[in-house]
Amino acid sequence: MYRILTPFRTLRQVKDPSEDKLITDEEVLRSLHCLFACLLQNDLKNQTELLRLLPESTQTLYPAAQTEPRALSPCSVMLRTMGFSVERRTSSLRSAGTGVFLTGGRAPRGSVVAMYPGTIYQAGEPIFFQSIRNPFVFRCIDRILIDGNDKSISKIVYRSCSGRDRFGPLHLCDATWLTPHPLNPLAVGQYINNCSNERAANVCYQELDVPEEFPLELRQFLPNVNYRVDTRRLLRCVVLVSLRDINEGEELFSNYYTIVH
Repeated sequence: MYRILTPFRTLRQVKDPSEDKLITDEEVLRSLHCLFACLLQNDLKNQTELLRLLPESTQTLYPAAQTEPRALSPCSVMLRTMGFSVERRTSSLRSAGTGVFLTGGRAPRGSVVAMYPGTIYQAGEPIFFQSIRNPFVFRCIDRILIDGNDKSISKIVYRSCSGRDRFGPLHLCDATWLTPHPLNPLAVGQYINNCSNERAANVCYQELDVPEEFPLELRQFLPNVNYRVDTRRLLRCVVLVSLRDINEGEELFSNYYTIVH
């Protein structure tokens, strides 16, 4: 079994699928829940009407401030909540285009530092035209594909699916990663470059199925959507986890090719 995005120069091997996870799913979900809740609280003035539709027990989790503070940028919320922030910038690698950097704070080993956004295709679902000249198609261990391209037909497909999947006025996914200013600052994982012999990987991919009990009001920050509305599987997400402590100013590098024996 294997995972591949683009032609590779390095190799990462694990003996069993269970060893492909650096931290537990519970730890990943806890990190996402914490950040998303803070992002919602930071944007409370735009969330009030939506929260009124939810149970009172949920509304009490996001109390309105007596004096309305100035909203922070998503990256500032991330820095305050997680102790670090990440952003897209020109890669330090020659001819590599865009990369992702730790722009503030310090990410300890085992931190969720990014998410891989995009449309999720189950095995056998049509992705031929979207995949043409598309280096952003991520293949999971179980052959689920995630198209993280924010341009061309891939962008159109994602916008269509995200507009389809709503719970009344509540969005069930985030489409702002298609823009230069994502509301979820983690949703930049598709721009993390491959490691090389000179630049070792400092993050790794980790797959996660979002449980049904994940808070409804926080799903608006999940940067993934199923291609088919009748998909019966849990929503697949892929996060990137730090393999070591990462300091401010460092570029993130992953390993595009993983073999599971």
